[in-house]
Amino acid sequence: MSDSLDATAQAELVRTGKASPTELVDEAISRIEKLNPELNAVIHPMFDKARQQARSDLPDGPFRGVPMVLKDLTCHSAGDPFHEGMRFLKDLGWTEDEDTYLAAKFRAAGFVFVGRTNASELGILPTCEPLAYGATKNPWNTGHSTGGSSGGSAAAVASGMVTVAHANDGGGSIRIPASECGLVGLKPTRARVSLGPEFGDVYGGLEHEHVVTRSVRDTAAVLDVVHGPMPGDPFATPPPDRPFVDEVGSDPGSLRIGVMTTVPAGQVDLHADCATAVEKAGRLLESLGHHVEASYPAAMDDPQLTTEFVTAWSSGAAAWALDHWSRKTGKTITADDVEPLTWALAEMGRSYTAPQWLSSREWLQAWSRKMAAWWLGAFDVLIPPTTAKPPPQPNEFDSPPDNPMPPLFRTAGLVPYTPAFNVTGQPAISLPLHWNDAGLPIGVQLVTPFGREDVLLRVAAQLEEAQPWAGRTPPVSAS
Repeated sequence: MSDSLDATAQAELVRTGKASPTELVDEAISRIEKLNPELNAVIHPMFDKARQQARSDLPDGPFRGVPMVLKDLTCHSAGDPFHEGMRFLKDLGWTEDEDTYLAAKFRAAGFVFVGRTNASELGILPTCEPLAYGATKNPWNTGHSTGGSSGGSAAAVASGMVTVAHANDGGGSIRIPASECGLVGLKPTRARVSLGPEFGDVYGGLEHEHVVTRSVRDTAAVLDVVHGPMPGDPFATPPPDRPFVDEVGSDPGSLRIGVMTTVPAGQVDLHADCATAVEKAGRLLESLGHHVEASYPAAMDDPQLTTEFVTAWSSGAAAWALDHWSRKTGKTITADDVEPLTWALAEMGRSYTAPQWLSSREWLQAWSRKMAAWWLGAFDVLIPPTTAKPPPQPNEFDSPPDNPMPPLFRTAGLVPYTPAFNVTGQPAISLPLHWNDAGLPIGVQLVTPFGREDVLLRVAAQLEEAQPWAGRTPPVSAS
């Protein structure tokens, strides 16, 4: 009944009495049972609990009765497994006692959680191949990666198990799997979505929470129900002038748009398929009345960005995260408890002094001001690739345990375009605007100034209307 519909359309079925929450949840469970053995997207099924919730008095939110999945990273739900890709937590059988603020907002909107999805260990790599749970397969071609770290969520939505899935992004982990699985993936502005009650400024402001979806209107409508500051948040983003969903279909006017088809300094070459995707998007935008030219912030070519980002990332995503879980579980995590890369990155993070870490933050903040100057110079939107290569093959970034660091730097060559906007905190979205000759999806990224999701959503919806992707379905899908 509903596998080809987006979440907004599914919610309308419930609202008009054409379907019940129980029917939608049962359908989603059936699709997961059919497809998950091949894709390994959902690692914690929560079917009995979901059916019970669907039969209960659900909140009368805009997505009442719509099934969704939660990524098994950062956003935990009360009474459910929570392992963050770690065999350490898997072996403990770790569960959480409460919802995060975000999970609570999903519930208040009427969503029903049917499972939790696979992710790389602590979200470190832009793949989805944790040793704890194995690799998630791409529904467009199971011989290729889903991207990561939200690869389980992306595979679940792309294959039609569900229409919307929680995802998060500390260096591209919403946008990369959206690109590699043919979905819409928005990383909102920093602090647009609360990380509480447990966390405030995660990884020095790099971490962002939202969803992956099939449509721009779903992305906007979900943002409407999850955004906004919560008590104790250290920062708050300026509120929108009106609901985000109202931007979908609104005329963006004639914008000045910069197109980027070069690779930031010190990175690998840009694959021809990814360059083609950006060039086609530029021509499409020009045909829609925008002024398009080859331009991008010069600060993106600063080779020191990679060094400073890795300082922040290793200190936060590995060293701090392992210390956090050691404190929380009461068990000291050792090298034998985590993947070799995780431990090596944690050791790197621990090698920095507090003044070095603060100096790195200062550098990144000054660099962000240089980036902002490009938009202040009259540009409205930047269009870079999402990834530098098409979806890679699984295990492409493996290395022997005695030399664990190379995967980090090889994957950095795959994704030189996404971490910059975690540093600046700007909103960025990946749209499924291109498929290569091998039938693999390749996303195109759009970036607007800090706090301007309104402009981003207007342009994204305009592109979706001009070049629809809703009719495309992968070989491994419910359709």
